[in-house]
Amino acid sequence: MQIGMHVSIANGLDKSIDNAVAMGCTAFQIFTRNPRGWSSKPLLKNDITNFKKRLDTSKIDRLATAAHMPYLPNFSSPESVPFTRSLKSLIDEAKRCSKLGIPYLVAHLGSHKGLGEEKGIDTVVKAFTKAAKETPHDVTFLLENNVGFKNSVGSEFEKIASIFFKLKPLDRFGICFDTCHAFAAGYDLRTEKTACLTLEKFDEIIGVKHIKLIHLNDSKGQIGCNIDRHEHIGLGHIGNVGLSKFIKFANAKKIPIIMETPIDERRDDTGNMKKAKELAR
Repeated sequence: MQIGMHVSIANGLDKSIDNAVAMGCTAFQIFTRNPRGWSSKPLLKNDITNFKKRLDTSKIDRLATAAHMPYLPNFSSPESVPFTRSLKSLIDEAKRCSKLGIPYLVAHLGSHKGLGEEKGIDTVVKAFTKAAKETPHDVTFLLENNVGFKNSVGSEFEKIASIFFKLKPLDRFGICFDTCHAFAAGYDLRTEKTACLTLEKFDEIIGVKHIKLIHLNDSKGQIGCNIDRHEHIGLGHIGNVGLSKFIKFANAKKIPIIMETPIDERRDDTGNMKKAKELAR
């Protein structure tokens, strides 16, 4: 079972692996830099060496590691300056992943700012196609489904497909399936039957073989709320039954699972790891 958390890189990139190991992770996700700014410090040789060495000794499979893009880039932006800045950030981040030996880079697709989803889709395709041309082939870009908030791109499976199958070369791309986002966008995951039907629908439209990572998050919002608010595993509106189905699906397909759940007085990351492992049984 490859399962883990989004972990902090405070005190150094290699310390994120210590954080993951301490929680019993067999997979993990990081930001390689400050996620709330545009600038990033160059990776030093020691950063790269220490990260790779620590990962090699951690017993965590390299193919169960991922990085997430920072929050600011908008790959659907109709404005030239934000788009250019976002594209540069995507290219830079993919190069950082390659240096660190991280195979997956997760990205939100952004907002079309009211110009229409078709325009946004064309812009996303342009961004990721160019990024694939200008970055090493050992990094796979993962498109993450969103909650369907106003002007967003990529919440419906059909819309994701209309982006995904225009990307070239297709083997440089995959899907990161977020359970909270899908539920908030209107896909019912609450029972084993509805979770299966949602996965079957995804398979018909895109293909579950293209899911390379699952973000396992419960939802504070009701189905179809279009609000991105993650909840502890089993304590939200998706609940234990549906999330258990996704865990078992991921295990059967050997897809790494990453949780991005809250930390509060009710439960911490270790508690959510324990709960997810219980649901796997």
